[in-house]
Amino acid sequence: MSDSNIDTGRLDWAKGDGLLPAIVQHWLSGEVLMLGYMNAEALAHTRASGHVTFYSRSKRRLWTKGESSGHVLVLKGIRIDCDADSLLVQADPHGPTCHLGTSSCFGDRADVRPPLGFLAELDALVAQRHAERPADSYTTKLFDGGVRRIAQKVGEEGVETALAAVAQGDEELLGEAADLVFHLIVLLRDRGLSLADVAAVLARRHAER
Repeated sequence: MSDSNIDTGRLDWAKGDGLLPAIVQHWLSGEVLMLGYMNAEALAHTRASGHVTFYSRSKRRLWTKGESSGHVLVLKGIRIDCDADSLLVQADPHGPTCHLGTSSCFGDRADVRPPLGFLAELDALVAQRHAERPADSYTTKLFDGGVRRIAQKVGEEGVETALAAVAQGDEELLGEAADLVFHLIVLLRDRGLSLADVAAVLARRHAER
């Protein structure tokens, strides 16, 4: 269930002596970021503040992730497992989650990210480029060229992908497909849309079948 509908009354706090394990997952990529523990107060504070907060067993107090580093976890949703004794927290990390500087406490991003999770990271990076427009960035150059130029690039990459499919090998096809997906993400962002919006349309169509 999502955070908006979470029924805290059915949580089994007694099983863990007042603490529940809380698995934190990147809300877009699905990457597992960390494991912490929440008591009822930490859960309430998380929902009220919008920043993921745990109960620190070593400090014996509430601890908001990023309270000293600034690398907070912005709450996107909470789900309860089938036995009501653990939580899945979906969050947007602002900076590395681990104190070692990695995106996840379980290792480098490539080690724990789901295979398609990089698309979410790329989508977020393109959104950042759109907002910040760093100099000497190819993505910035595309945005500065306007929607017509970006749409033209998508068309060109689409044709090249189709040609690679019928006249070239797998490596060439994958390369052209990667170019097509990248430029499509840029086009969507220029229109104020994202790859997640496309995924939502596909999911809705699938559900309606």
